[in-house]
Amino acid sequence: MLNMDFSERIAINTRDREWLPSPREGVWRKPLAREEAEQGHATSIVRYDPGSHFHAHDHPLGEEILVLEGFFSDETGDYHAGTYFRNPEGFRHAPFSVEGCVILVKLHQFQPGDTAHVVLDTETSAWRPGQGSLQVMPLHECQGESTALVRWPAGEQFQPHQHFGGEEIYVVSGEFIDEFGRYPAGTWMRSPHLSQHCPYVEQETVIWVKVGHLPLN
Repeated sequence: MLNMDFSERIAINTRDREWLPSPREGVWRKPLAREEAEQGHATSIVRYDPGSHFHAHDHPLGEEILVLEGFFSDETGDYHAGTYFRNPEGFRHAPFSVEGCVILVKLHQFQPGDTAHVVLDTETSAWRPGQGSLQVMPLHECQGESTALVRWPAGEQFQPHQHFGGEEIYVVSGEFIDEFGRYPAGTWMRSPHLSQHCPYVEQETVIWVKVGHLPLN
């Protein structure tokens, strides 16, 4: 197991981690949290080399993807960086990449009854006003779980707050900061239920953030 104690706070700069081979040639990964070697709960950064592909498979308890670089493809189309997916249980595909790509992937983590298949182009979706000067792009909500992109203008500071059901962040661009440290683009963080912090930024920063999905004990 890897980082499966959800009571611990974790911050990993994924750009400092080495790529490890997956079972498919040309597909590499940086494991961030993993229940078992090749099944169960998993969060990873995955890289497809140009021309690589994965065998056809389905997704017990779902698959969630944010395309970070390049073009990710399957039988349904070609998806550029900034595309957000939710592939529920029962969805089957054989992904590949002609030009190569890097994706953030979360496996086996959908809540019971969450059957929405989502394909969202965040490059063209509208930003909404958030608290203070923040801008928010909602991606998905289900049973208290919420996922969004949040854009922070340079110099923005958020009030101290607590995370009911935890918080998970991936820094897409810029640098996210709180009283515990500084987190450049490529950093993945997970904070437990009822954790709290006072975040701010010095430069414009975009984060992918999920809240309300972690165990309450």
